[in-house]
Amino acid sequence: MATFVLIPGAGGSAWYWHRVVPLLEAAGHEALAVDLPGDDERAGLTVYAQRVIDAIGARKDVTLVAQSLGGFTAPGVCAHAPLRRLVFVNAMIPVPGETAGDWWAHTGWEAARTAKARREGYRTDFDLPLYFLHDVPPEVAAAGESQQRPEAPIVFREPCRFDGWPKIPSHVIAGRDDRFFPIEFQRRVAQERLGLTVDEIAGGHLVALANPAGLAEQLLGYR
Repeated sequence: MATFVLIPGAGGSAWYWHRVVPLLEAAGHEALAVDLPGDDERAGLTVYAQRVIDAIGARKDVTLVAQSLGGFTAPGVCAHAPLRRLVFVNAMIPVPGETAGDWWAHTGWEAARTAKARREGYRTDFDLPLYFLHDVPPEVAAAGESQQRPEAPIVFREPCRFDGWPKIPSHVIAGRDDRFFPIEFQRRVAQERLGLTVDEIAGGHLVALANPAGLAEQLLGYR
């Protein structure tokens, strides 16, 4: 039995993974979705990483899965926990010393996002339903309203302190329908920063809510 440890994105709600966890468990594995104090201005990346490390405990066969902003939590976990595998999902992939606040400009995200919007004919100004919820089932989106938290600015100011990514099997999963991090953008960032190609699946930025079966199948396939 393996353990999948699941890091959420902005806001830090473990609820984000609630449609994926049962699928991983049904396949005979353990799945731990970690809740992070996203709205706590005193809690930065170090606190986030420690929450994940504490959840891992003494487990050895661990696949760490980082969604979106969770990519900035992953390095601190990798430095202090024994991992078998690392998986990014529509993730912000940092380089050593980078802040999440600088990542957007460093990667050219804004130009990529607006270029996709113009090509496909939707608004370029950010709108939560348009960019995050366009493919999430309405009943799931409605249930998630009570789970939303603001993300405290401290996480965007704190440098991501690590020397380099661990030499373990690593993968990048990208939703081909992601409007926030367009697929072409994710392909480029994964290649530039990790030397990896992306594994594309159907779904937008919140792919664990929109296509949990497809995401679980991809994660299990790495085993």
